[in-house]
Amino acid sequence: MQQYTEPATAKVADDDNLTAAPWGNAEAHGSDVAYRRLVGDDWQDVTFAAFRDEVAAVAKGFLAAGLQPGDRVGLISQTRYEWTLIDYALWAAGAVTLPIYETSSADQVEWCLSDSGARGVVVESDEHRSIVEDLREKLPDLGHVWQIDGSGGTGGAGGAVDALREAGAGVDDATLEQRRTSVHADDLATLIYTSGTTGRPKGCEITHRNLLFEVRAVADTFSDLMQPGNSTLLFLPLAHIFARVIQCAAMEYRYVIGHFADTKKLTTELPRFRPDFLLSVPRVFEKVYNGAKAKAHNEGKGRIFDMAEATAVSYSESLDTGGPGIALRFQHALFDKLVYGKLRAALGGRCVGAVSGGSALGARIGHFFRGVGVPIHEGYGLTETSAAITANPNRAVRIGTVGKPIPGVTIAIAEDGEVLAKGDVVFRGYWNNPEATKSTIVDGWFHTGDLGSLDDDGYLSITGRKKELIVTAGGKNVAPAVLEDRVRAHRLVSQALVVGDNRPYIGALITLDPEALPGWSSEHGKDASDAASLAEDPDVQAEISGAIEEANKAVSRAEAIRQWRILASDFTEESGELTPTMKLKRNVIAEKRADDIEAVYQG
Repeated sequence: MQQYTEPATAKVADDDNLTAAPWGNAEAHGSDVAYRRLVGDDWQDVTFAAFRDEVAAVAKGFLAAGLQPGDRVGLISQTRYEWTLIDYALWAAGAVTLPIYETSSADQVEWCLSDSGARGVVVESDEHRSIVEDLREKLPDLGHVWQIDGSGGTGGAGGAVDALREAGAGVDDATLEQRRTSVHADDLATLIYTSGTTGRPKGCEITHRNLLFEVRAVADTFSDLMQPGNSTLLFLPLAHIFARVIQCAAMEYRYVIGHFADTKKLTTELPRFRPDFLLSVPRVFEKVYNGAKAKAHNEGKGRIFDMAEATAVSYSESLDTGGPGIALRFQHALFDKLVYGKLRAALGGRCVGAVSGGSALGARIGHFFRGVGVPIHEGYGLTETSAAITANPNRAVRIGTVGKPIPGVTIAIAEDGEVLAKGDVVFRGYWNNPEATKSTIVDGWFHTGDLGSLDDDGYLSITGRKKELIVTAGGKNVAPAVLEDRVRAHRLVSQALVVGDNRPYIGALITLDPEALPGWSSEHGKDASDAASLAEDPDVQAEISGAIEEANKAVSRAEAIRQWRILASDFTEESGELTPTMKLKRNVIAEKRADDIEAVYQG
């Protein structure tokens, strides 16, 4: 079994916990800025001392409500300052945070709260509160409902933060300190339910040690970015492990976070916030790239952009093969003035790098951004591994891979190609599900379910998902992600689903990007409002045909997409076909789009 270990640089003491950082920072760096909080249209600074004081006040409210060590408390909210505040307050009270996506259905909310035996829940809005109240009879353990916006729920009439602060006014500092410091590294910190792409979500038990080891290893890997005083705009959902680790790393390493949930307004907010680095899923980087390309073409500057794009990719590729020659350096400098500088300005003007996780980032997108001057450090991990187990480190990015093991983690490739992992980042098991735990952690190795390969330097490449392997009628094994990632890179494509299980050949369902269609349609004299007609339009078909041909270059003839169909509607979270982190729910799509899949093979 091939394996690679990166020596550990991080240590977590047995009596350590996640609240040590906010308390320690308040004492040693109290006047430094911890967060920038959006109040109305203004970003306002929150110091480490002010944050610790707010955490303590809210934690006292949880104690006054009767929360006991280890009690699970749900948190249903979009990404905002209060999410982080309540998370740390629950930890200070010795409780366990149970994050639930704010877009979750009533059935999903019920499952997470009931399976975990949650004692309370903090909701953001009237809508969330209504969902929970309608479920109260099915949740006998649920004693408290607090609401961030509007009424505070149990314990007060104001918002949850004010209500908890008021309720805890009679709890003294010594009582809180005793509770806070009684939490140890191997105690449960959070219970995160997987997104459920293939069935009922399972609750992942993540300890304080898991998260602390992760953030210390990751901060070492990305030390060029995660410097004290640097800043990032956090717009990923905090219910996802990736964003959660970024939150914790910021407190450990004192870089500044601004919370921002409206991704549709990112293009406006990034120049105002001016982050030093970004953290995102690949789809956001793809949209930035496709948006810039579409804008250039719509303004009649498409040829310049296409030349600049090709130069950026060539320049980046040359960095791995001895560096650019004189001619390429000249072209790159020219396009830096004409194109790349404007792209960096759109990201705020100070962004020197980014971290990508959650799914695969296409190599061309990676080369493009590195050529523009914003290298993307791609990483890989799962909820069960407390986020990243591999990452492309400082000044050693290898595009097309997901990087080397983070310090203290061992990666192995099993005989069947599955990626295995060991280390203090690996969760302790699935809540109330010993059978699933036993089948996932075998002989100390966590089985990721992903397929991959290691090169001689320890860089990992993910080639597919074990459960998603397609076996054609001819017996050919096909990993769909390779094709899907490349098709999705086209500016008109929103999503791509490769099909072909027990079929004579590989096919695909393609959805169009509603944000890209208006510009393209104007450029080609089409009606962007008629999605059904556009799906059948010969010019659109030609564009997608080109994307399919480009994707097929990455695979053998037997694995190539032979027939495909453009759908009139996109896959969305609301339709149940995507998870909150934009992953395809293949079984749901296969059921809902069965007629479209049949049409691929009838064609």
